[in-house]
Order: sequence, then structure tokens, then C-alpha cells
Amino acid sequence: MTSTTLTGSAPPPAPAGAGQAARPPRRRGRTVPYLLLLPGMLWLLVFFALPVVYQASTSVQTGSLEAGYQVTWHFATYADALAAYWPQFLRSVLYAGTATVLCLLLGYPLAYLIAFRAGRWRNLVMILVIAPFFTSFLIRTLAWKTILADGGVVVDALNTLHVLDVTSWLGLTAGDRVLATPLAVVCGLTYNFLPFMVLPLYTSLERIDPRLHEAAADLYARPATVFRKVTLPLSMPGVVAGTLLTFIPAGGDYVNADLLGSTDTRMIGNVIQTQFLRVLDYPTAAALSFILMAVILVAVSVHIRRSGTEDLV
Repeated sequence: MTSTTLTGSAPPPAPAGAGQAARPPRRRGRTVPYLLLLPGMLWLLVFFALPVVYQASTSVQTGSLEAGYQVTWHFATYADALAAYWPQFLRSVLYAGTATVLCLLLGYPLAYLIAFRAGRWRNLVMILVIAPFFTSFLIRTLAWKTILADGGVVVDALNTLHVLDVTSWLGLTAGDRVLATPLAVVCGLTYNFLPFMVLPLYTSLERIDPRLHEAAADLYARPATVFRKVTLPLSMPGVVAGTLLTFIPAGGDYVNADLLGSTDTRMIGNVIQTQFLRVLDYPTAAALSFILMAVILVAVSVHIRRSGTEDLV
């Protein structure tokens, strides 16, 4: 009788390479996320990064349209453009900031109503908020030209209430007219960009758990205290996102100032458009575009830091 029979079945043979460290299983599909991101990255590269690089090279060129432009690293174009058009930069920041504040004051109560009080009418109110997007930006702005026309219902009502006397004293209107004044431009900006404020605010408010409000009420907190301690802090991501989505396009807008304003209300977007399409001074237009981008980036960075949140909706 063999030893194998005496001791039972033989032990299984040791696997090959048992003394080596076990290799982790190979992860399949590791490249799939990158392949999914590739079309978007190519889109950004072709239609954003390359135009930015091209405009950067244009801003340091010298020459003329007839003789051609050459890259001479003429950075003095930036200083000359800023020195010549700083009032338009300041006016753009002022108009965009005012419109952003007005959108926040109008949009927050509306978003709060939709999130907590609309009930079965929520979808209808949301449709009304986004209804301006069903028409073009140009048509919406031209409509305000009719609304604020001289001798119209709005202007007559403001004259009857002597509101235009106050706005004229503040420099927002000119006498008994509203068109071609700063007030008309700000009204157009506020109307056109209000949905960009309401939608992020609604998304942020809708995420708040209603039980937090109930818990605060059980602790005998007044409605104002609940709003200040619970609702407003939790909705700050929506506030930040809404203000950014409003201020950034409003700062570079030129349609409202062109259709509702005058030469005294020109924003920097109007100057850039004129330099590109009429004067054909491409280096100055490119330099103005980069200065505007830098101003907006600085304003956005300061705003995010002071708001105390980077968790955007």
C-alpha cells in the first residue's frame, strides 16, 4: 500500500507563481470615460481655445487691413485701449452689476414661490419664467422699445406719478423720456437675463429639505429667522450661480445698449463691435476683449471668495 493510500488523497498542487504577489485584476473600460470626454474636449479646443489664442496674437499685432497685420508684440495696444475706453468699461460693470442686483431682488422671491408655494401650479409658473426663451433675444429687446416709447402707457404713468422727476434728478432718465437713457438699458438687461437668475435659484431652493423648516419652527424660530439661518445659507450656491450667469453675459452685452440706449450709454461690447466690424481695428478690438475677460474673471473670483461657497448648482 502506498503512502498516498495511507494518508488519504494527495494535496492539490500549488499554483504556479504562488510565491509571487497576487496581481490585482485588470480594470476594463478605463479609457471609456476619456473617450466620452474626447468630443467635448475637441469642441472646446477648436471653437474656444484656438480662437482665444488667435485673438491673443491679434492683440499684439501692428499694421493695417490693406498692408496686413504682423505680430510685433506691441503690448502698448492694451494700455492705449484702456486709456481711451475706460468710461465704457466702468459703465459696463455698473450696468451689469445693477441689473444683477435687480435680477436677484426680483428672482429670489419668484424662485422661492415656485419651490415652496406654487404647488400644482409649479410647472405653469416655470413655463412662464422660461417663456422669453421661446423668442429671439433681438425681438425681446425690440419689444422694450415699444414698451418704453415716448407717449406710451408706461411713460405716461411714470410722469403722472412724478417718478421720472426723481430718476431725472438721479441721472437715470432725461426729462420726461425713458428711451436712450441708462434706465432703459438696465431695464432691458434685467428683463433679458432674469431667467438666468431664477432657474439656478429654484434648483438650489428645491433641494432644501422641508423638514429643516419644520424643525426650525418647532424650535420657535420666527419666519424671518428661518429664512436667515436656514433658507438663505442653503440657497447660496444658487445665488452664486445665478449672479454669475447674469453678470457675465450682461457685462459684455451690446444689443440692449444699442437698441435702448444712446451714444452716452454705450457699453464696452458696443465699442468692441464697432472696432471689429466698422473701424476694422482688429488689434484694439482684441485687446479690449481680453481686458473685458480679465475684468470679469477678477470680479467673478472676488464674488466667489466673498460668498463663501464654491459649490455651484
